[in-house]
Amino acid sequence: MRAVLVLYFKYFLHWDDDLATSIYHTFVALCYLTPILGAIVADSWLGKFKTIIYLSVVYAIGQVTMAVSAVHDITDTDRDGTPNNMTFHVVLSMLGLFLIALGTGGIKPCVAAFGGDQFNDNQEKQRRTFFSVFYLCINGGSLLSTIITPILRAQNCGIYSQEKCYSLAFGVPAALMLVALLVFISGSGMYYKAEPEGNIMLDVCKCIGFAIKNRYRHRSQQYPKKQHWMDWAEAKYSKLLIAQIKMVLKVLFLYIPLPMFWTLFDQKGSRWTLQATNMDGNFGLLVIQPDQMQTVNPILILTLVPIMDSLIYPLIKKCGLNFTPLRRMTVGMLMAAIAFVCAALVQIEIDKTLPTFPSTSQSQVKLLNMGSNPVSVKLPGNDALTLPAAQTSEEFFTFEAGDISVSIGEVTKNIALANGARQTLLIPSNISEEWLLSGGLTSKPQEGNNAIRFINGMNITVNISTSAAKFEPIEPSYYSNYSNIKNGKILFEIWSGSQSCEYSKEFGYGSSYTFFIPSTLVFGPTCQESITAAEDIKPNSVSMALQIPQYFFITAGEVMFSVTGLAFSYSQAPSNMKAVLQAGWLFTVAIGNFIVLIVAELAKLPKQWAEYILFASLLVAVCIIFSIMAYFYTYIDPTEIEAQFKKSIIDDDDDDKKKTEVEMVRKDSDDSHDDSDDDSNKDKRTQM
Repeated sequence: MRAVLVLYFKYFLHWDDDLATSIYHTFVALCYLTPILGAIVADSWLGKFKTIIYLSVVYAIGQVTMAVSAVHDITDTDRDGTPNNMTFHVVLSMLGLFLIALGTGGIKPCVAAFGGDQFNDNQEKQRRTFFSVFYLCINGGSLLSTIITPILRAQNCGIYSQEKCYSLAFGVPAALMLVALLVFISGSGMYYKAEPEGNIMLDVCKCIGFAIKNRYRHRSQQYPKKQHWMDWAEAKYSKLLIAQIKMVLKVLFLYIPLPMFWTLFDQKGSRWTLQATNMDGNFGLLVIQPDQMQTVNPILILTLVPIMDSLIYPLIKKCGLNFTPLRRMTVGMLMAAIAFVCAALVQIEIDKTLPTFPSTSQSQVKLLNMGSNPVSVKLPGNDALTLPAAQTSEEFFTFEAGDISVSIGEVTKNIALANGARQTLLIPSNISEEWLLSGGLTSKPQEGNNAIRFINGMNITVNISTSAAKFEPIEPSYYSNYSNIKNGKILFEIWSGSQSCEYSKEFGYGSSYTFFIPSTLVFGPTCQESITAAEDIKPNSVSMALQIPQYFFITAGEVMFSVTGLAFSYSQAPSNMKAVLQAGWLFTVAIGNFIVLIVAELAKLPKQWAEYILFASLLVAVCIIFSIMAYFYTYIDPTEIEAQFKKSIIDDDDDDKKKTEVEMVRKDSDDSHDDSDDDSNKDKRTQM
C-alpha cells in the first residue's frame, strides 16, 4: 500500500509535494512506533496469538476504510471525476491510515516471535530455517506488492466517471488480509500459545526510572558517588538486571546518530516516487509506473544479501582488513549519502527538461496564426516575429502581468494578460476581427498523462472522436478544453456531418499539445499532413533507468547498515534484552521519518536537488560523528559478563551461607557453654 500512498495524496487528495511527503512520513513513523506498544500488550496482557488476531482485524478495517475513501463517486455530485467534498475523503483516509498503523503494531512484533515459539529448544536448526523462510516471504511479498499495487492503481474505474483506481489498489490488499487472517485462525488448534509473562521493556523502564529518581534524592555531596548512575537502583533491583541494562544503554547510546540514515532511506517511497513522475518509464518492451520503481529495492535486497555474506565480506577479510560491524554500518551510511547525491544529479537532469512557468507576477503568451498567410507580429521588448500560416511561435514569451501592445502590420491591439497564467493568443485570418486568448497549463500533467486540446480554424463546427478521451463539439475559430490521455499511439477521428478524416500521434509521458485544425483542411482518408501539433510542454525525456544507481546505493547501504546493525545490537545485549533493542531500533526509524517532516516543512528549498544534497550532507556529518563513537566503542561478550555476575551472586550466597553457619555454630557453642555453667552452679548448690 505504501507504494502508491504518496501518489494518492498528490493526485487524489490534490496535496502538494511537501504535504504529501509530510503525511507519508508521519504514517511511516507511526507504523514503527506502534509495534513497541503491541509488543508490550502481547507480552503483558493478551499474548501473541490474540494480539495478532485482534490487531489484524483493526488493520483490515483500516485497509477497507482507505479503499472507501478512494471512491471518488461517493461525493462526485457533478460527475466530473473530482470529489466535491474533499474533507470527507481526507478524514476517512486519515482514519484508515491510523487504524493501519495501529494494526501494524500487533503484526510487526508478534508474527515472527509467535512462529519462533512453535519450536522446542532442541529444534534450533528448524527455527533458523523458519526465520530464513519468513524473511524471504517478507521480501517476496514486498516485491509482489510493489509490482501489482501500481498496476491496480493505474486501472480506470468508477460508476459515473472513469478515474485512477486507488480504491482497487487499497481494496485488494484488504481482501487478501482478511483471507490470510481466516487461514491463520483456522490453524488455531495446531499452535503453541505461550502465556503472557510480562514485558522486559517495562521492567527496564521502571529500573531506569528508579535509578534517576534515587539519584535525584541523593544529589547532595554528603552521599558517596556511584561508579555509574544506574548503580543508584541497587536499593531495589538486582545487580544482574542493572548490569544487563548498562550493556543495553551502551548500545542504545550508539543508536543516537542512526535516525539520519532512515531519514534518507524512507524517502524512496516519497520524494523518489514523486521524482519518477517527471521521468520516462518506457523501457522498450516494458513500461514502468513511477511507483513501480520501488521494486528495484526488494530485488536488490534478495540479490545483495547473499552476495555480501558469501563473497564481499569474506573477500575483505582475506585482504586482511578488519571490517567490524560498526565499520560496515558507517560504510552503509556513506552509501545512502551517495544515493542522494545520485538523486540530486538525476533531479538536475530532470529540471533541464521542465518548462519555466510564470511566477505570480508574470504572464506567458504563445502566438498562433490561424490564417492561411504568414504574418509579422511585434511584441513589446522583442524583435518582429514572422509566423507562417497555421503555425505557432516556438516558445512562450514572458511579460510582467498587465496590458501589452501587439502589432500586426498597421493593426495594434492591447491584450490583457492574467497574473501567473500561460495563454495562447489566437490571431484570426482577418486581423480586424476579435483576437482570443486561450488559457494554458501552468504545471506538468499529472500521473504521466498527456494534456491535449484542439483549436478549430475552420468555418464549420467539428467533432473529435477517440477512445482515449471525450471532446465536445468545437465551434468555428474556438478551442476545446484539455483532456488527459495515456502514453502510446492515439488515433483521432475528425468529422463534421458526413465528412471525416483520421489523425494519429505517438505520445510519451507528461506532455501537453495544442492541435490546430486549419481552414485549409480537406476531409479525406487522412489529414495527417494538414493538422499542426504545437508542443506546449515537452514530454518526460529523462529515463527512469537513471534512478537505478541511487536505488543500488541505498539498498547496498541498507544491507550494510540495517542487517549488520541488528546483528551487532543483538550480539552486544543480554539474551533477555533483545526486545528492548528491537524497540530502540524501531524508535530510530520513527525518529528518522519525523526528521523528514521537519526538513520538508522548514527548509523550503526552491530546488529539489538542493534538498537532496542537504540530506546527503547531514548524513555525512552524522556519519563522521558515528565513526568517532564507534572508534571508542569496546566490544563485549554479554554472555560472559552475565556468567560472571551470576557466579558472583552464587559466591556471595555461599559466603552468606557459610557466615550464617559459623554464626549458628558460635551460637550453639555459646548456648552449650551457658548450659554447662548452669549445671555447675546446680552442683554447687547441691553440695551446699
